[in-house]
Formats: sequence, C-alpha cells, structure tokens
Amino acid sequence: MDIFSKRDGPRLEDVKAKRMLSENAGTIRKLADQISGGGYSKMRADEARRKEAPKPDGLIIHDLKARTRVDVPEPYVKVSLNNRVVLVDKSSGLQLQMLGEIRGNFMSKRFVLCTKENGFFSPVDAEMIDLIGHLDNVELSEAFTEADLASKLEALIVPAEA
Repeated sequence: MDIFSKRDGPRLEDVKAKRMLSENAGTIRKLADQISGGGYSKMRADEARRKEAPKPDGLIIHDLKARTRVDVPEPYVKVSLNNRVVLVDKSSGLQLQMLGEIRGNFMSKRFVLCTKENGFFSPVDAEMIDLIGHLDNVELSEAFTEADLASKLEALIVPAEA
C-alpha cells in the first residue's frame, strides 16, 4: 500500500514555473506587445493611471456629500409646482411641514388646509390650525394670488416659530 501525504509549501513544479515566468517577464511583455500591436502596454498604462489618486490641479471638484445642517432652521413658505403649500428650510431645502394644497381648476382655485377633514393623512397640529386656520378654503384670484398666500402664511407662521 502506498500512502501519499500532502507536503507543506508549494509544489516543485509551481516554483519552477513562477521562476521561469519572472526571469522571462521582459521577453513575455515584448511578445505580448508585438502580438497585440502595443495594446498590452497601453492597457497596463491605462490601468496604472486609473489606480492613481486624482490630482486637483486645474480640476473642478464637486463634493456630493450631504450639506452640513444648521441647528436652527430658517423656515419659509413655498408653493410647489404641484400646488402643494409647504414650510421649507432655506439652508437645507428640506420640507419641514406640509401646510396644505391649492385645489381647483383654471376657473377657481382655493387653498385647502392640511387637515383630516380635507383628506390629508398627516394633518397639521392644533397650534398651526390656530395660526392659519382662518385661511382654509380661501379663494385665490388676481387680487389674492399664490405669492400673496405664501407671504401671508409666512408672516403668520415664521415669527411664531423663530
């Protein structure tokens, strides 16, 4: 009976093959360039260039990390393109609270406060209703536009929260 046990370390054939490849690396590179028409060296140079760290000389670098937040928000009222009226932070651009919506068609539009009765899932709190509740169902016209509504809401809300 013959017993073959595994030896520690690499096999003798592997050692010889690695030594032959490392001794003839220059010749192998020349042959690879000759066969590929210089493509092998170009590929290696491109790979080395990709691994380099970018140099900021003459480059415009955009930092895509989130902006640092200010502890105290600067609120203002915004009427978005989809007719939602929201309280937004000036520094971060994040929505602080939804106040309501402008509903209607081109003939008549009105501001609807964000309450359960008006069909909203997350209504404004009671304190906010006390401040701006009288503007619920206000008709918007040429005399009282969306910009007027936003400035009126901002005048009522912002001093109370600032």
